[in-house]
Amino acid sequence: MYLIEESQIPDAALPVARLREHLRLGSGFAEDSLQDDLLLGFLRAAIAAVEARTGKALIVRDFLCSLQRWRDVTGQVLPIAPVGAVTQVTLVDRVGAGTVVDADRYVLAADADAPCLRPVGTVLPPVPEYGSVEVRFQAGMAAAFGDLPADLAQAVMLLAAHYHEYRDETALSAGCMPFGVTSLIARYRPMRLGFGA
Repeated sequence: MYLIEESQIPDAALPVARLREHLRLGSGFAEDSLQDDLLLGFLRAAIAAVEARTGKALIVRDFLCSLQRWRDVTGQVLPIAPVGAVTQVTLVDRVGAGTVVDADRYVLAADADAPCLRPVGTVLPPVPEYGSVEVRFQAGMAAAFGDLPADLAQAVMLLAAHYHEYRDETALSAGCMPFGVTSLIARYRPMRLGFGA
């Protein structure tokens, strides 16, 4: 399974000015925006780290999930949540020719942790031999950074500040993610239950 981010969060949607204030960087100078590219990089890295730990896309954007086969023909769980819409399902044969599946053959079962593509009928359409299936969808918790839950927004700010503070550090420390960040995102992490749990 491959998950590809097809659209990127625009620079204008990232709270660079808020991070600059959080870091208490100087203001009122002609070079106020001199570090903006650096701060954008820290914000993008912090968002990616929080998304990786929680399994949730923070800002709405387009994704492509490519599979060699369905894990379960009665419903394929998508690798990131929350999914707002499945925009296209394409069956790709072994030479790369794609056939778009009619949207009336599947439905999105929305879920905060495990959104699922379900068939309308008994099973999802068969994947061509030596081929693949591509599922395009939109996922994200908020359209803009300011619309995120306060604890997730704060976790991103704290982590971006941590990356800024330790930007020259090359050695790994215990845990690698500050405790304040992990405690803020803890309730968003997917719970896994199994035998003996």
